[in-house]
Amino acid sequence: MSREKTKAVLNQSVADLSKAAALVHQVHWYLRGPGFMKLHPKMDELMAGLNDHLDVLSERLITIGGSPVSTLKEFDELSNIELETATWDKTTGERLTEVVKAYKYLSNLFQDGVHATDEEDDDVTNGLFADAKGDIEKTIWMLESELGLAPGI
Repeated sequence: MSREKTKAVLNQSVADLSKAAALVHQVHWYLRGPGFMKLHPKMDELMAGLNDHLDVLSERLITIGGSPVSTLKEFDELSNIELETATWDKTTGERLTEVVKAYKYLSNLFQDGVHATDEEDDDVTNGLFADAKGDIEKTIWMLESELGLAPGI
């Protein structure tokens, strides 16, 4: 089986996880104000988690005969995650809201991966997408809790 839909969602995930990691890194550098001491190291944890998912999904793409995008240009062209030049005028809440938006997008993308892998009968990749989705949704809950919001995936 060619698994073209699965490969496409995997490659989309590679680009979007790369941009999401850059966004979280930007937040890590530009955080200021109350909560800095706990949020600064939390951003390191989030980057590590995104990079773990990136590695697993990239390697799966290679395993099933695909070729992951691997340049900054490709990430930027393919990704649907917005990343603007940072400024010092955003609040911590605004920055975390940007991260939540990116994570909600990733959750939806990984659900697309679950659907594609169901259709193409790829249980292994299906499990990887389901695990990644669960991890991302937990992070959304934690970030929204930090923002004082009720869970709302």
